[in-house]
Amino acid sequence: MPEIVTRQFGKIGFEEDAVLQFPSGLPGFENRTRFLLVERAPLMFLQNLDSPELCFFALPVEAVQPDYQLEMTPDDQQTLSLTAPPLTLAILSANQSGAWTANLLAPVVINKEARRAVQAVRADSRYSHKHPLPTGDASCS
Repeated sequence: MPEIVTRQFGKIGFEEDAVLQFPSGLPGFENRTRFLLVERAPLMFLQNLDSPELCFFALPVEAVQPDYQLEMTPDDQQTLSLTAPPLTLAILSANQSGAWTANLLAPVVINKEARRAVQAVRADSRYSHKHPLPTGDASCS
């Protein structure tokens, strides 16, 4: 079983059939095409297998925007060849003040069956690449 040593998770063993292929990489990381999806509810992580220091925090878009409307280019649709609803993730980032945002403008769309993925950059500006995540007391009362 292949293994990777990561900063976030230490040593991770994985099966080759669990690897997500990003045929075009991600914008800014075009040469990084092999990722492992690591789930640590509620968060998900896209851990790159070629550069162990490269890992993206993510959430399902529905957790950020319940009525999210996915749009993909014909090229992205052809790359994924979807036959079932995809897993759609918003990549998270933190600004200098520590506030977290989600990229809803360019979600990661995953064909779970084929283990292929793209970052589907929208042509419109319906959503932001810095959608604020809620802050404050998340306790139930």
